[in-house]
Amino acid sequence: MIHRTTVAAALTFAATLANANGIDAQALRSAPPPRSAAEPLLLAQSPPPPKAANPAAPQMPQSRSKAEGSGPVAEGKRLVDTHDCHACHTPMKMGANGPEPDMSLALAGHPQNLVMPPPPKLEGPWGWVAASTNTAFAGPWGISYSINLTPDAETGLGKWQENEFVQAIKTGKHLGVGRPIMPPMPWPAYRNLTDTQLRAIYAYLRSIPPVKNKVPDYVPASR
Repeated sequence: MIHRTTVAAALTFAATLANANGIDAQALRSAPPPRSAAEPLLLAQSPPPPKAANPAAPQMPQSRSKAEGSGPVAEGKRLVDTHDCHACHTPMKMGANGPEPDMSLALAGHPQNLVMPPPPKLEGPWGWVAASTNTAFAGPWGISYSINLTPDAETGLGKWQENEFVQAIKTGKHLGVGRPIMPPMPWPAYRNLTDTQLRAIYAYLRSIPPVKNKVPDYVPASR
């Protein structure tokens, strides 16, 4: 390693030569001293590269996006989607790849302009039949139609109170006190949802756009 005294002496000598040749000695004095090839670099002048991420280190969980949302309405939407309410309450239409839900009538029930003919005669193991929209059903109980779940005040759930909706699912009765809810509505399974979950579903159904769609009344089986 070059001794510091030797470096200083070299700089003084260089400054003398610089004055003789018209070079700014002050600038020469401020220049960094020459470094020997054997002299190591100072760490402060060469910062270490950033550490690579450790793939084994635990990652912090990502917060839920705003699109997912939170609260009763978001939870109600999740329950409606995961419990496949659209399968019967959103009419099916024929798409490019086969039957698909008609989301222009999302959760509006059986289309009012689709008048169903008398159901075919059931024989053998054919115990019940359904319309191609999957919103009208016929069997030993009669003919039932998927109701309008949108918040329309005249044709949907707009006038239903929260407790009436909860009790309808819990008891299997229309508005919680009326006629029995007919097949294939799987209320015996849905009644296992908690009251909080059912209230969340109600909150979501109240938040969707209302669709004016008058569903036909239930037709009891003829005896």
